Amino acid sequence: MIASLTGRVTSTELSNFIIDVGGVGYLVHGTGRMISALPLAPEICTILIEMVVREDAITLYGFIAVEDKNAFRLLQTVQGVGAKAALSILNTLTPQELVQAILAADKAMVSRADGIGPKIALRIVNELAQKVGNISLTTGQSPDIAGNAGAAAPDIQGGISASALAQDALSALVNLGYSRSEAFQSVSACLAEKPDIDLPSLIQHSLKKMGRD
Repeated sequence: MIASLTGRVTSTELSNFIIDVGGVGYLVHGTGRMISALPLAPEICTILIEMVVREDAITLYGFIAVEDKNAFRLLQTVQGVGAKAALSILNTLTPQELVQAILAADKAMVSRADGIGPKIALRIVNELAQKVGNISLTTGQSPDIAGNAGAAAPDIQGGISASALAQDALSALVNLGYSRSEAFQSVSACLAEKPDIDLPSLIQHSLKKMGRD
């Protein structure tokens, strides 16, 4: 199983690139956003790899950041979402935007991706609502990518802990009968005002914002 490749990117296209590792060229698929950030030969870089094995093909998908790879894997846990569909979504949404869409139950945001219809988008936001904490949002890029060593990826609410806190608050509010989209707006506003808030206070303040003490 190939987990990463270190070498020189010798050519790029819109959805794939070739990385030369010790004289062997590997064809790797990726998002346009990621490919545009790759340093070209003779510079050396490290690419995180997800290898997908099918009966008729072995396909390599590449990522600069761990959160992108985690999101790619998580999306494929949804029935009807394969590697190509997952990559299409990540070509349209960053992992942070994907988390926001899932927490807000915003299927329209997910369906902006090519080949993703409303039914699949709805399935994604519903099935992943309790799993988005599996997307690491503070890992940053691979340390071997030029010009970004140690960079931390921005999070919509300041990191994985805030994401988990939002999930717990959303779950409580949904159980009280509120829609997930309404609850998300209230929870997001509260977290923006008080990023260090604890869970009971977050739920209480969210309820107040929605007009219920």
